[in-house]
Amino acid sequence: MSKSRVAVLRTKPESVLEDYQKLCNLAGIQQALDPGATTILKDNISWHLLFPGSNTTPWQLEGTIKGLKSAGFNDLVDVHNKTVVTIADLGDRYNKFGPVLEKYGIPKKYNFLPEDMSWKEYKPQAEMLVLDKIFPDGIFIPDFFFGKNIVHLPTVKTHSYTVTTGAMKNAFGGLLNINRHYTHTWIHDTLVDLLAIQKEIHSGLFATMDGTTAGSGPGPRTLIPHKKDVILASDDMVAIDAVAAMMMGFDPMKIRYIAHATERGLGQGNPREIEIVGMPEVAEERWNFDVGVNLGTGVGMLLWRSPLKVFQKLFFHTPMVKIFIFASEYYHDHFWYPVKGKKVVDQWKKESPWGELFEAYPEA
Repeated sequence: MSKSRVAVLRTKPESVLEDYQKLCNLAGIQQALDPGATTILKDNISWHLLFPGSNTTPWQLEGTIKGLKSAGFNDLVDVHNKTVVTIADLGDRYNKFGPVLEKYGIPKKYNFLPEDMSWKEYKPQAEMLVLDKIFPDGIFIPDFFFGKNIVHLPTVKTHSYTVTTGAMKNAFGGLLNINRHYTHTWIHDTLVDLLAIQKEIHSGLFATMDGTTAGSGPGPRTLIPHKKDVILASDDMVAIDAVAAMMMGFDPMKIRYIAHATERGLGQGNPREIEIVGMPEVAEERWNFDVGVNLGTGVGMLLWRSPLKVFQKLFFHTPMVKIFIFASEYYHDHFWYPVKGKKVVDQWKKESPWGELFEAYPEA
């Protein structure tokens, strides 16, 4: 059995679009996707507000589009999702996705709008670890996703619940509806189940991952940004997450979702079985990132993973969940961001070349 392949490159603002095209080619995008199928661009909006490291970057989106088009994939559509604490349209605007999509004539669809797609019950062929138990009335996924390629666009960052987050986690918002928070106690096995489903419903999978500014600390939102100038790509969702985790300073096979996906044959998380192409020396970097906890994620950890989880159905399966949604949104958007986050963003725009590049992109 051949090794999984992950492409890694060092990049800079002046060449990043060309580097993304080279990256896609090195990672085998032409072989990974079905040329006769529509390709979904699944952007990553961890926070609708702009924050370095949290969300798909406009150059990642544009560079990946150029990479797809140069490989002959022209039937592209971008799909947004919302969560209980993120707003898709604001994320599109604040992160400057809209002008990029307009430039290349790529339509946007929303997985929560009935006019764009419907939710269809799906019975996986693979044995589910947890999803069938969490959703005993049926697993529902968007009908639009069936028979299409998907390209995930995550960033290199830590996550308070899953240690790291990347290509595998990026399917979470697209494939599960707004009740996806039911899964948080079993989030690692949920990601494994979702990858198994993706392999059944999609005609091809691919991911690019932006680490131009990578995020450490209490992710996926209130991060500590670090200029790292790296980009990654692969057709193996497990392998790209493993390489990114390794660069951040973690042992990927000690991260449950990566290890379990490897054990189930859904991809390769063992670094010894992954071929690094492009600039393999860059993949040898170890950044010693830490996983942090903020007020919002700390409360979540108590309710999902401590003895307090016995109250989950009371708190999260009833209208009481609106209290937690409001508290999280208010804390992040109206306290943490204006008090701490905005200063970080302003400094990034002024002092980082990636912040300067972001400023050069047109406003929505």
